[in-house]
Amino acid sequence: MTIYLPEIDTDSYQFPHPSNALEEPNGLLAMGGDLSPLRLHNAYREGIFPWFSEGDPLLWWSPTPRGIFDPSTFRPSRSLRKFFRKSGYKITINKACHDVIRHCASCRAPEQTWITKEMIAAYQTLHDLGFCHSIEVWADDKLVGGVYGVEVGTIFCGESMFSLADNASKIALWQFCRYFTEQGGTLLDCQMMNPHLESLGAKTLERNDFLQHLYQQRDIALASHTYQSQPLPVAQA
Repeated sequence: MTIYLPEIDTDSYQFPHPSNALEEPNGLLAMGGDLSPLRLHNAYREGIFPWFSEGDPLLWWSPTPRGIFDPSTFRPSRSLRKFFRKSGYKITINKACHDVIRHCASCRAPEQTWITKEMIAAYQTLHDLGFCHSIEVWADDKLVGGVYGVEVGTIFCGESMFSLADNASKIALWQFCRYFTEQGGTLLDCQMMNPHLESLGAKTLERNDFLQHLYQQRDIALASHTYQSQPLPVAQA
């Protein structure tokens, strides 16, 4: 099957509207361009994200339905709460974002990851500019898990998570949902739904509903301290 895609000009930061995305593959919208900070920032503000493998063209996506978490209703399992009480894990935000991004890439086999060297560099730069953030889980002084993603108003667009110790990424997600809700966060974007996310409580939104929420929330700033590098006070229940 031949697929015809709009090609993004490297001199333009505009994207086709997400409603033009293909049904199969679900959400494929455009190709080309680059991963410059301005282009990435514009993409997330339009409900679009890059996803491609090493050696492939740069591809841009906006699937429907969209996987999401409502952070205000996220509920950890009883076993996860029990584990966390005994774990001694500490949670921080933006203490080691560059490391979290690298771990998310390295914990998968090369043929299974979309986090290429180009993607690592792009999101580390986005972090340095204040748009990409991470939640870290520590066992003593060792980084054992985390999540990173992109801030768009009151929405956090999750990119990837990793675990080097039991339940570390689940705990990062749980504690961030609690903290994010307290700061006025409204939605965690998971992009593509999968069985693992569904098992954690992720739901789906049709593209139009997701975009409507995005457009309403993308220019609403959270408090300035929300993403400051800091330890997070944790919830046990």
